[in-house]
Amino acid sequence: MPQLSLTTNVPVDAVVAADIIKDCSKALAKIIGKPESQYVMVSINGSVPMSFAASEEPAAYGELMSIGGIGPGVNGKLSAALAEILETKLSVSRSRFYVKFDDVKGSNLGFNGTTF
Repeated sequence: MPQLSLTTNVPVDAVVAADIIKDCSKALAKIIGKPESQYVMVSINGSVPMSFAASEEPAAYGELMSIGGIGPGVNGKLSAALAEILETKLSVSRSRFYVKFDDVKGSNLGFNGTTF
């Protein structure tokens, strides 16, 4: 279950948020190889006070958690795809975006009243 949480200091209205969520969801499913309609979850939180490199210029931080599907061969592709979406939709430069990848064990993730 890939789950992406994005946080940015850029204001994000409902229309832009919906576009970002849709684009990120599709990119995650395609690159990781998990069915979008079953497991992919994306959230975005805008207008969060944030400083990056001693500047409050547009910036973003993401955390991607998944049971498998991520690692050294995939993370660069994911980072590039997410950075492009944020640059296009929010004008956040690729150089002002970090993403943390977390490959978790299924037993450490609850879903539907149980674990994976």
